[in-house]
Amino acid sequence: MKTTYHKANTRGKADHGWLKSQHSFSFANYHNPERMGFGKLRVLNDDIVQPNMGFGKHPHQNMEIISIPLSGALSHKDTMDNKREITVGEVQVMSAGTGLQHSEFNDSKTDEVSFLQLWIQPETKNVTPRYEQKKFDQTKQKNNFQTLVSPQNNIIVDSLWIHQQAYISLGNFDEGKTINFKLQDASNGIYIFLLEGEISVANETLETRDAIGISDATTVEIQTNKKSKILVIEVPMN
Repeated sequence: MKTTYHKANTRGKADHGWLKSQHSFSFANYHNPERMGFGKLRVLNDDIVQPNMGFGKHPHQNMEIISIPLSGALSHKDTMDNKREITVGEVQVMSAGTGLQHSEFNDSKTDEVSFLQLWIQPETKNVTPRYEQKKFDQTKQKNNFQTLVSPQNNIIVDSLWIHQQAYISLGNFDEGKTINFKLQDASNGIYIFLLEGEISVANETLETRDAIGISDATTVEIQTNKKSKILVIEVPMN
């Protein structure tokens, strides 16, 4: 088993006033040659957008982009004629493929929006751009990992799909639980990002927003020291 431990306070930081962002991996003006991603996971941004503010229209190409709202609502528009609001409990996926443009905006006059955005490198380039979002039954995350995203050729029931052999799972666990997380593919690695709480994994203690990358393992034991909300991103390492 190989591990890479990332404390929350070691992430890259950006404060633009209207946007506060923390970068698990090199992004924009934050560059750390030792943190260029984890396998095919290239970006994990933890963003807070102020009321009546947002990202103007901007381009993407050849990337699988996943957005997960944590609080508030995010308005989405793109050049595929999608115009949707994304709220807590929903997940959005975009395959940028040959190229698209989109914008993300907080339409609220009073409330911040907090969301995660992940970029995963695709296994096939220059695919036709696509967009999908889904509302998940969060009760299924109670002391259980619910699969939010899975590969196109191995779609887990009720999940969204992307062009990569990757899986994204989310669970809410009570204190004192032991979870044996089994990887879908033994050659993959997992990046565990603790949204809330405290857990023990691979002889490390993770607190809120800490993360650990693990490879060369087929099953990973997670112990919850406190009530915890855990995101697990399984990706190919090559």
